Amino acid sequence: MKITGISLKNWRNFKEAAFSIGDQIYIVGPNASGKSNLLDVFRFLHDISKEGGGLYSAIESRGGISKIRCLSARQYPEIEITVTLTDTSNNAQWVYSIGIGQEVRGYRKPKILHEFVSKDGKRLFSRPDKKDVDDPERLYQTFLEQINENAKFRDISRTFQAIRYLHLVPQVVRYPQYFSERKMPEDPYGQNFLELLAKTPERTRIARLTKILNILKVAVPNITNLTLHPDNFGHPHLQAIYSHWRPGAGKQNEDQFSDGTLRIIGMLWALLETKDNMLLLEEPELSLHPGIVKQLPDLMKKINKDLKTKIQSQILISTHSYELLSDKSISGDQVLMLLPDKEGTQIKTASGIKEVRDLLLAGMSVGDVVLPKVTPKDLFQKSLGEYI
Repeated sequence: MKITGISLKNWRNFKEAAFSIGDQIYIVGPNASGKSNLLDVFRFLHDISKEGGGLYSAIESRGGISKIRCLSARQYPEIEITVTLTDTSNNAQWVYSIGIGQEVRGYRKPKILHEFVSKDGKRLFSRPDKKDVDDPERLYQTFLEQINENAKFRDISRTFQAIRYLHLVPQVVRYPQYFSERKMPEDPYGQNFLELLAKTPERTRIARLTKILNILKVAVPNITNLTLHPDNFGHPHLQAIYSHWRPGAGKQNEDQFSDGTLRIIGMLWALLETKDNMLLLEEPELSLHPGIVKQLPDLMKKINKDLKTKIQSQILISTHSYELLSDKSISGDQVLMLLPDKEGTQIKTASGIKEVRDLLLAGMSVGDVVLPKVTPKDLFQKSLGEYI
């Protein structure tokens, strides 16, 4: 099952927004326009559906309803998320929708204002139902998180559960022990990245590291080997060998890798690991040489195709990078432009703006056309140094 579209009301930066989702989507916009918050709606659906998660936990981990409700929400404060999905095995069209508010009195707990699932236009259920009216506490939980309620649409729950977010931080990978005694669930920043590699079946791990090494040989000078080894205490470490005039002198562990090397290893591992699911990548260009960044779109496509599955993974990428968006194979339909205004950020598909569409059809790249459109106007007229 694939997520093919989403509409939002009062979610963080977005008072109202809707867009389609293909196999690769690029999200561009100025700082604080909501790129991370847009990716977070998919993480939110994951957190509701995952084992040990749920609606209350997903909202509380984000600071409560007030932190996820759009500041422009006034007369209509309900948060709404509606997701369209396609079953790739039979082309059935599904819709999942949830409306979220909170109690007017008492503990002000988050509650479901509406929830429904439809298949090919036919409603499978709609809440609140009679049981919810008789027992209002049922509205503290979604049917997504209840196994006894979601049997007829469990594939939707599993699709949301399989969404993965990655924003690997090199310092966290190198020195996980110094960042937190309490490890973050889902490990989005790489604290448990080496443990993840160690727990992967050996044949799979070796195959993936071999593919990653072959790519690194082009991007990282003199690297000749990449393996995983335990230290004397049993803790796993990545080890690379670099060609050196002294045999055996070129060994390095991950604490000696460059930021760019660690980030590209983490990204490539996530791409190889994600099968038929959704992967959320935030600014994958960080720490990488522009020449490498320029090749990332093509690399992602080839890795996705090389998984040898009938269904490609979906990759949503937030970026500021001109080099990443200079790939002319990226179409205007794949690019979401985030445009802030007084009533919240607007989302527009690049191909939906005539001026942008015409320039793309003329042969210009997304980087040439779209990035200037999402750059704050004052940056073209003033220097930041004027304010020092």
